Amino acid sequence: MKAVVQRVTRARSIPGGAIGTGVLILLGVAAHDSVEIAAQLAEKVAKLRIFENEAGRFDKSLLDVTGEALVVSQFTLLADATKGNRPSFTGAAPPETAEPLYERFCAALREQGVGVAQGVFGARMAVELVNDGPVTIVLDLDALR
Repeated sequence: MKAVVQRVTRARSIPGGAIGTGVLILLGVAAHDSVEIAAQLAEKVAKLRIFENEAGRFDKSLLDVTGEALVVSQFTLLADATKGNRPSFTGAAPPETAEPLYERFCAALREQGVGVAQGVFGARMAVELVNDGPVTIVLDLDALR
């Protein structure tokens, strides 16, 4: 499971939801991902200290600042472009597997105490954001193991 986490002052997906201060999460679900991985990643995102304290240092989490999360499913994060010019998406989970894991990730974030808005799974969306910083972190649970 891969996530691109962008600190934002606001974000929205059309169709979908909108948030104020918090993070926009672009979420890619891999074919080998599980419910446990979704929960681990949600906890990592909720506790990731990417918000500044009074001294300007990254010391506060999404939970500390009572921020929100907008989660947008994005299978293209699993693209493999090592051969040729057309990316392969064979590493991405098929929709019937990916959607329940996307929903589980969102539920796990809520269980951590984060307010969550969602894009529409499988839909073509316009995503708008005001990146704060800018701060963008890429999380890949395979790389964390």
